[in-house]
Amino acid sequence: MQWYQLDKESLEEQLHVKTEEGLKSKQVETRRKQHGANELESGKETAKWLIFIKQFQDFMVLVLLAATLIAGLLGEFIDAIAIMVIVFVNGFIGFFQEQKAEKSLAKLKELSAPFAYVLRDKAWVQLPSKDIVVGDIVQIRSGDRIPADIRVIDSKSMETEESTLTGESLPVPKYSNSIRKDDLGPQDQSNMAFMGTLVTRGSGIGIVVGTGMNTAMGQIASLMVKTKKTITPLEHKLAELGKILIIVALILTALVVIVGVYQGHPVYNMFLAGVSLAVAAIPEGLPAIVTVALSLGVQRMIKKKAIVRKLSAVETLGSASVICSDKTGTMTENQMTVKEIYVNDKMVSVTGEGYDILGDFYSNNSKINHQFPQLKSMLLYGMLCNNASLMVKKGKNYINGDPTDGALLVAARKLGLSTADGEVYRVVREIPFDSTRKRMSMIVEDENKRQFLITKGAPDVLLPRSNSILSNNEKRLMRADDKTKINAVINGMGEKALRTIAIAIKPITSVSKQDEGILENDLTFIGLYGMIDPPRKEVKAAIESCKEAGIKTVMITGDHEKTARAIAINLNLLPEDGLVLDGYQLNQMSQKELIEIIDRVYVFARVTPEHKLKIVDAFQQVGHIVAMTGDGVNDAPAIKASNIGISMGRSGTDVAKEASSLILMDDNFATIKAAIHEGRNIYENIRKFIRYLLASNVGEILVMLFAVMLGLPLPLVPVQILWVNLVTDGLPALALGLDQPESDVMSRKPRHPKEGVFARGLGFKIVSRGILIGLVTLFAFMMSYQDNPDNLIYAQTMAFTTLVMAQLIHVFDCRSERSVFTRNPFGNKYLLLAVLSSVVLLLCVIYFEPLQPVFHTVFLGVRDWIFIVALSAIPTVFFGFTKK
Repeated sequence: MQWYQLDKESLEEQLHVKTEEGLKSKQVETRRKQHGANELESGKETAKWLIFIKQFQDFMVLVLLAATLIAGLLGEFIDAIAIMVIVFVNGFIGFFQEQKAEKSLAKLKELSAPFAYVLRDKAWVQLPSKDIVVGDIVQIRSGDRIPADIRVIDSKSMETEESTLTGESLPVPKYSNSIRKDDLGPQDQSNMAFMGTLVTRGSGIGIVVGTGMNTAMGQIASLMVKTKKTITPLEHKLAELGKILIIVALILTALVVIVGVYQGHPVYNMFLAGVSLAVAAIPEGLPAIVTVALSLGVQRMIKKKAIVRKLSAVETLGSASVICSDKTGTMTENQMTVKEIYVNDKMVSVTGEGYDILGDFYSNNSKINHQFPQLKSMLLYGMLCNNASLMVKKGKNYINGDPTDGALLVAARKLGLSTADGEVYRVVREIPFDSTRKRMSMIVEDENKRQFLITKGAPDVLLPRSNSILSNNEKRLMRADDKTKINAVINGMGEKALRTIAIAIKPITSVSKQDEGILENDLTFIGLYGMIDPPRKEVKAAIESCKEAGIKTVMITGDHEKTARAIAINLNLLPEDGLVLDGYQLNQMSQKELIEIIDRVYVFARVTPEHKLKIVDAFQQVGHIVAMTGDGVNDAPAIKASNIGISMGRSGTDVAKEASSLILMDDNFATIKAAIHEGRNIYENIRKFIRYLLASNVGEILVMLFAVMLGLPLPLVPVQILWVNLVTDGLPALALGLDQPESDVMSRKPRHPKEGVFARGLGFKIVSRGILIGLVTLFAFMMSYQDNPDNLIYAQTMAFTTLVMAQLIHVFDCRSERSVFTRNPFGNKYLLLAVLSSVVLLLCVIYFEPLQPVFHTVFLGVRDWIFIVALSAIPTVFFGFTKK
């Protein structure tokens, strides 16, 4: 039902209610049974124990658990316990992260009004909002939160703040007249007041036409329930990696066992070796290392004014190819600011941003002051005809009152006018702003007891009421060419998306004998204010950096198309061939049609929550990784549906924050750029330790496989393989997660969403380094075993030590995609400490006698060490020169 199209009589007939009497008790009971309580529903809640169990459904985790069981049955309890600890730690981390993720609907419910004034059985009563039913007559006052969707039937200058629902940055006037248009979005239904929005001015009466899930807020709640969380690129890549590693591990392990048994080795020994190799091939420490790396990234992001709610969020943002950003408060200051003044037939530009009272006035590029004809008077009039006040909180200015009034007040302060200047005048009477009249007036009296009227409002309303104009400090009759020039100025300001407010005055002698209509006629036109919510200073540079990084920035706003276009051009966001779409055009398009042109669109204006979901889906359909920013309830479904949702810490609603993965503490688009830089580095660091871990694992498997195929004894025992996995691999891999970014990280294009973990030559690097590490380890074993065939433990110690040292030297090669010689080896102090710690622990295993029987090691001499270090350096040095 298009309720906004019906007049009062049709509404009463449709809803079977009389606006003078309200619903009868019997009607209320019937409708409550029919529609239910006026509450938002939530999706079916999953039991906590099921969420916990779900953390262990990953294929790689299941294989690890199977390996744990086998290791335990074979008596290898150290292996089993180590793997179980890692698996359960990761399970608990995933459980607690998921517990935090689904609080959005609870926060959405908190936006509902707790009580409402309702007409029932001819009497006004206060009721809990959940008891309201369709057809109730509701009274609304300034400061109230709207309890349900209401068709306004009586408005006394009523305005509502709908930014959380529609994205509209200014309070919206509400009227009672019906609207005869089809398919209007909520932001254009000026006779409707929506559940959860706030009344900022005036009062009114309305008929409830929607409750609970049948409201605009309910539709958003429904979207929140239905919207599925998207898997992040990192989660996808790790799942992909896990499957590959498991297949490879099972094949190689089976091959080692079969060949070993065929060569005459005992079945039990080969089976135990096979299990050890399976554990070696699967980097069970990888999830833990990824978690630690992301956690450290989170700590760095907090210093850059971004709070990460989900660990994978930082990495995901680093892979983003499109940022869909809200305009108001993110790209702009969310502080209405006067930028131009037309006074005395001259254009005056005003500097300064937001509510900062520092700023200057220029005419024809020359700085001017209060001596400029009529400028001081005009700013004084704007300050007097004003209900806002300038407040200071924590060293920053903010406005208490209407944003437009605040902009006029700040402009006056920039010229040096203060509260004392206004106190010279006494307010005799105020004629409040009315959305129908589009103006407000103040009658003031100066120190000489002279009274005059100050009127401010829409230029198209004040201009016809003005019969004279001030020019060069002289009052004269307004001519046709004056009006033509003023209209040209209004149009020029409009082209810049400036909101225009006109100021006019009129000396008066008597107030009581004149009504408002007569008082506000025969005015003397003073001038025009042109104001806008200005772009943040740092946003233009941030957008340019994103452009260089191959990331497209898209503006999505509830504001009008002209305003959005002007801001986008100002920020260099909209290219010459870029498209701007509004909500009406989106309604006429199918999803397929939108997908066809989505890459050419840079600005979306007058959009609804459904539109935002449609936009995010279209970008994802063409292969983009989408970051979606927002602060309102209307943004929450799209934030949740995007690859990474970003909410505002200052202006954001709790609903938006709970749906998001990243919260910007300063509500600043530029902070997103810092997060992208951090995210890209984290992903590169993850690639580094995947490269390190897998090359090491390949080396371990191949040395065993080659030895078995050559009919040699096993060069490594299971406990040595476990030591390499947990100690030698673990500490340096963690240190790689702290590596500083390479200099060109922000000049690279975003990686393709389908790019695998082994892309850009990583697979070749892993296999080639792994083969060479395996070969030098096998060579060390063969030479030692050949020289002393009766001392197998000595040969195994040589192989074990060579493998560890080769990996510890190889870790420095993993710091760069190019060559080990392109980066300073001392550039990562954590890596140096990790390598040193691993060497010390290795020495303990070799030279601490109580540990020798456990790890099957013996003492090594100086000649042994020279031989080991020389062999261990070969893989890194060889590939350092080949640069492949």
